[in-house]
Amino acid sequence: MRIYFTFEPRPDLRKPLVEEFPQCDFVFENRLSTDELQKADVLVTYGEDLNDANIQYATKLKWIFVASAGVEKMPAQAIMDRDILVSNVRGIHKTPMAESILAHILAIKRALPWMYEQQKKSEWSKKGKQTELRDSTALILGPGAIGSEVGRLLQAFGVTTIGCNRSGNAAPYMDEMVNFTELTEALPKADIVLSVLPKTPDTTHLLKDEHFNAMKNDAIFMNFGRGNLVDEKVLIRAIEAGEIGYAVLDVFEEEPLSTNNPLWSYSNVIVSPHVSSHSSRYVERSLDIFKPSLTKWLDGDTALENVMDLSRGY
Repeated sequence: MRIYFTFEPRPDLRKPLVEEFPQCDFVFENRLSTDELQKADVLVTYGEDLNDANIQYATKLKWIFVASAGVEKMPAQAIMDRDILVSNVRGIHKTPMAESILAHILAIKRALPWMYEQQKKSEWSKKGKQTELRDSTALILGPGAIGSEVGRLLQAFGVTTIGCNRSGNAAPYMDEMVNFTELTEALPKADIVLSVLPKTPDTTHLLKDEHFNAMKNDAIFMNFGRGNLVDEKVLIRAIEAGEIGYAVLDVFEEEPLSTNNPLWSYSNVIVSPHVSSHSSRYVERSLDIFKPSLTKWLDGDTALENVMDLSRGY
């Protein structure tokens, strides 16, 4: 069986993988070549290099393992037409992303951005507005693996958590659950509004003017899911109107963010260049999911971890 990686794991991760599966022929490259794609039975990719043009060369391909949670850049219809199984690393981001989200929240609550600015100016001042996280309420849109881990950490700080998803069904570490249709009623309770929703038709421009109108004017709005959640014009209007206190944005409708985008200029906006999931352990954790799935695959078992429904986008 030929397994084609379009990225190269570190030698200390690659060597044990090859040794554990001597029956497989592994190919590691830092790009996608159509020559290798023609020979591959299994493709391991970050998902951004496969498109409608080159997938036509993948005549032997039966399984795509995506070392990423999002698959919106992949040729979904072409993959479904070919009946290729797709699985991903859903849940892998929960530790680094939850730590990033909590770091931003604590930084704002304890006035760290203000302190950093004071240090640059060599100004000794005690006028920073410091508040406490304890006894606040967080509304988490998308309480899956990442959202639930954030909920767990926030509850340890004495925060009440409200989860919001399409169904309103219970999720771990949520004190309360609402569905998308109940969102407007829940927003006035929230001191922190965090989205970690995937990109789907249901989540595209889910948040509208009325949702920002309903938020507390000192709420921290955070988008760490996908940039399609809110029309950028709606978000900018809400910021300029003072309908939210802070915006922390890791994802955007267009990336990279253009240098003349007004979001760079607001003092109450933090622009994070889609890096909240970055970690030195990313590939290591990806392979921890891939190897058990490969064992199953070699045994003819297609009930792999994190099999995706491309028609839904997750």
